[in-house]
Amino acid sequence: MSNLFTDSLNKFAEADWLAAVDSLSNEIHEVERTAVQVWFRFYPLDLHRFLRSADDAEEAKRGLAMQGDFGLDDKIDTSHSFLYGHRYWPQVKAAIEARAASGDDVKEIADEIRSIAKTAAAAAKTKESLTLAIAAAGLMTMIQVGFEAFKAAPGVGQKPAGIMAGSPDSIAATRKADDSQGIFGFLKTIDKNFSVVYDEYASTGRFRIVNDQEIASASALDRSQDWQSRDARCWEGPVPVECTSASCGTCWVGVLGGAEKLSQPSARERRQMKVFGYNQPESDSPYIRLACQSRTAGNVTIVIPPWNAVFGKKVRGNVDEVELEPATTSAKKLRETISSAASGE
Repeated sequence: MSNLFTDSLNKFAEADWLAAVDSLSNEIHEVERTAVQVWFRFYPLDLHRFLRSADDAEEAKRGLAMQGDFGLDDKIDTSHSFLYGHRYWPQVKAAIEARAASGDDVKEIADEIRSIAKTAAAAAKTKESLTLAIAAAGLMTMIQVGFEAFKAAPGVGQKPAGIMAGSPDSIAATRKADDSQGIFGFLKTIDKNFSVVYDEYASTGRFRIVNDQEIASASALDRSQDWQSRDARCWEGPVPVECTSASCGTCWVGVLGGAEKLSQPSARERRQMKVFGYNQPESDSPYIRLACQSRTAGNVTIVIPPWNAVFGKKVRGNVDEVELEPATTSAKKLRETISSAASGE
């Protein structure tokens, strides 16, 4: 279906959507404030449009050294499960469908998100501060997959469990807390033990990390299951890793809690994030990080994107000169592809 509503939404650029989400930040509950920003980085509109406009999408993906499963076509009901508002997805989806059917023009993205969030909150008998983020993600999902596919999706979300079964305030508090160091914990220095939570729905969705250890190296020590059977990019542990030197972009993660406990991004990480195209915020504690470059001094809650690529040059156009310094010899072909993607050739 194409009408004035969908056509007007399609006129907005990715920067417009990010600005709209930023403008709503103070209205969004704390538990969702960072999560929705992470979601929009995981599903960038610019990259979606680049691939949709390509004559051969699969060839275009290879040119970007893309790995994993990019796109929302098969994730309409699931991509936003790390948002608290995911539990209100049936109401949000229904509100979006009703609004789209009206065919009215869209003047401001933020106002549209507010309107849908208000309708969904009333239907779910909850606060609008808890439906704003999922409404924003839902609208963007509809734009990327098309109204007909969006409407055809079942609209059933994941049942809250584990940490996510708690109240929004309790989840926010849990993301800030550190593991107890025991009765004599105050005597510990470098040998403090913490946790990296990567799945808030499961009690087992965490791995141990010691003070000042990189997230990627801690993840690699988790041998609790066959990780590659879940994600072909995961050679060791739940976080996909290839080079461990900020050269490939495989290990990027979203940080839902504890970003301030991570080491500040180095100049190299900042540089490479632009090469990869991941749109890392300029703050000292950004919510998009490379796991191989992030050392922790406390508990951290992360979410792992289902894909990685190198699209800063070809899609963003934000890198003039590229210097990649692969430090491993285990994936020569991949690194050659990454180098080509980064240079825009």
